[in-house]
Amino acid sequence: MSENSSKTILVIGTFDTKNDELFYLSDCIQKQNGNVLTMDVSVLGDPEKECDISKHEVAKAANSTIDEVIKSGDENSAMQVMARGSSYLAKELYNKNKIHGVIILGGTMGTDLALDVCQSLPIGFPKYVVSTVSFSPLISPDRLSPDIQMILWAGGLYGLNSVCKSSLSQAAGAVLGSAKAVEIQKYDKPVIGMTSLGSSALLYMKLLKPELEKRGFEVAIFHATGMGGMAFERIAGEGGFACVMDFALCEIGNLLAGSVVNAGNDRMLNAGRSKTPQIVAPGCIDLIDFAGWQDIPDKYQDRPFHAHNRLIKCSALNNEERRETAREIFKRMEQSSAQVSFIMPNLGIEEWDKPGEPAYDPDGLESFLDEVRIINKNNVIYHEINAHINDQAFADKALEILDDWIEKGIVSK
Repeated sequence: MSENSSKTILVIGTFDTKNDELFYLSDCIQKQNGNVLTMDVSVLGDPEKECDISKHEVAKAANSTIDEVIKSGDENSAMQVMARGSSYLAKELYNKNKIHGVIILGGTMGTDLALDVCQSLPIGFPKYVVSTVSFSPLISPDRLSPDIQMILWAGGLYGLNSVCKSSLSQAAGAVLGSAKAVEIQKYDKPVIGMTSLGSSALLYMKLLKPELEKRGFEVAIFHATGMGGMAFERIAGEGGFACVMDFALCEIGNLLAGSVVNAGNDRMLNAGRSKTPQIVAPGCIDLIDFAGWQDIPDKYQDRPFHAHNRLIKCSALNNEERRETAREIFKRMEQSSAQVSFIMPNLGIEEWDKPGEPAYDPDGLESFLDEVRIINKNNVIYHEINAHINDQAFADKALEILDDWIEKGIVSK
């Protein structure tokens, strides 16, 4: 069997109630020369034929038994036990290189479990969910693995039919195709993780990327619009970066404002937890972003909003909100277990924050600056520069800090 045809897909679901659908999914994978490993996460019933990983093994992996799960008498807590067990086993199989992709089938219960399983697996590992609630607002962004793939399980709530077979067969081909095609990260070079927005707002990535590559680094730039920040945090938490340049912090302001355009409550915390050095700057902290479909909270109704496109509408934080954002940023940086430097460009923090541009607000910037200057900067080295964040001087300062850390052995090449 060739390398491309020997990929093994882990198929997870409640085989007691969805036996036909899950084995149809498995058959589709096998007919395309893929291998299948089945995992049963049922509680009450049993599959028609034995699965490779039984529900008893799943419960045991969660330090429980099926009898104990049943005795709980609550389907929510029962499935959370099975979610813990299946997540643990999936990660163990991945670590042993026994699986090359995972696909999980379910309604709301199965999807709840599926989200945990996908979170347990690293970015780049193919993970597919066939669900009756794919892309539903029932699923909060923080439950999504940054590279999760979902397809609606249309018409398949109870039993096989031509409609649901279309969804299942597509998903089978997608996960196996991904397992065959994915290029696994080789880690030939140390990686610097950087956050930014589009180059119309923040230009530093164009100045920094070639210089960082000259120093022997690979540069991964993440779009700080929620999911990008989540992916950045996930890799940072796994220690995947030699250093981070976290220069677009708008997701923090969005989080404080209650916008869904955020990267979760652990934004700006994971690099510090994994002892990864951080160079931080307040790019675009003046902006507040809401989803195009999201109702604007009453407290923000007094300011104009600009529709950036049909997905995002933007406005600006007021002076007190900028102060609050400054306090939150430093609170998070101070929790780091590694070196942190903060660069404060005092002439502006995004391209439209210049004289004559629509976001130019010197009073607002001064409020942020004033708060930053009075904050007790425990565990943070502060650099204030007389420059705009898109000036060459800002990029030069970031490189100066990095070069110093390389020389001192704080950042390894």
